[in-house]
Amino acid sequence: MTNNDILRRLRYTFDFNDSKMIKLFGLADHQVTRAQISAWLKKDDDPDCHSCSDSELAIFLNGLINDKRGKKEGPQPEPEKRLNNNIIFRKLKIALNLQSDDVLAMLALAELSISKHELSAFFRKPEHKHFRACKDQVLRRFLKGMQLTLNKSE
Repeated sequence: MTNNDILRRLRYTFDFNDSKMIKLFGLADHQVTRAQISAWLKKDDDPDCHSCSDSELAIFLNGLINDKRGKKEGPQPEPEKRLNNNIIFRKLKIALNLQSDDVLAMLALAELSISKHELSAFFRKPEHKHFRACKDQVLRRFLKGMQLTLNKSE
């Protein structure tokens, strides 16, 4: 999955408008323009589409955490220079204050069944012997399950 694809899915899931997207970047102490947001959200085959970098997506996810959980006192965490699916998954789990059972329920809604042990392996440090890389399919299913859960609760 591309960073742009993830950004588009999150915008759709939470029904964010451009102003809200700009505000989320601002919550992570980063300013973006409406034109930047628009370029990131365009379809991949659109000539005006610009690639959203790992650090820009990390800033957005940090802003989402600040929006959903409240901003911590002191300096904001530095955005990661390189993102992977495990980091994105963890940041979304933190932003929505999800427990393992909540995540498993969302994955089940998206027709993916994994055990608690498999899930916890995604959130371990890469050096840990039970660490497991999160594949695109798992993140895609989580995003779909998150969308179904949030739209169901409205």
